[in-house]
Amino acid sequence: MNTSLPAYGLWSLVIINSLVFIIFAFSFAKPKTSTDWRSFGMFSAFIVALFTEMYGFPLTIYLLMPWLSSQFPSVNFLSHDAGHLLEVIFGWRSNPHFGPFHILSFLFIGGGFWLLSVAWSVLYTNQLHGTLATTGVYARIRHPQYVGFALIMFGFLLQWPTIVTLVMFPILIYMYVRLARSEDEAALKEFGDEYSDYAKHTPAFFPKQFSTNIGT
Repeated sequence: MNTSLPAYGLWSLVIINSLVFIIFAFSFAKPKTSTDWRSFGMFSAFIVALFTEMYGFPLTIYLLMPWLSSQFPSVNFLSHDAGHLLEVIFGWRSNPHFGPFHILSFLFIGGGFWLLSVAWSVLYTNQLHGTLATTGVYARIRHPQYVGFALIMFGFLLQWPTIVTLVMFPILIYMYVRLARSEDEAALKEFGDEYSDYAKHTPAFFPKQFSTNIGT
């Protein structure tokens, strides 16, 4: 973590990485409705903010520099590796890409994309037939797409926490909950008692083995 070359101001990497992850997420989420596009737009804003600090301008590092430098005087916080703040704070001094938080972040990010993928395959089939999606992952939770986006964002927070994304995260979670409630209302109008019965037995965000109350 003591490399001397700054790793910021790389705006081409900001653009490339943002596009890669946004397009990758788009290929899984495939937004169609206005609600889908709002949720995808919020996720995209989070991704852009993340990579802007990761490769462009490290706002969080600059704001926290006095405290970080006093607590970790041997660390060059203008090096890219030092941007993995959780590894620095908790004492990981080897390559941060092999640190516990970085590895855990990949599990959350990969799990989020997996959830988006399996949810879309079920939802697409039901949309073609005009039926309610209640099989596959939809048999466990009602809004897997929002859970998937939340898992990806949380994974990135573990990997590269910034002040902007830490502020954005709870706001986006709140907005996703609001969007989920709107979808519940729309589905209830469209499917009536079928959706009412489905919602009574299927939690919104957390499978029943984690909680029988959260998100219902």
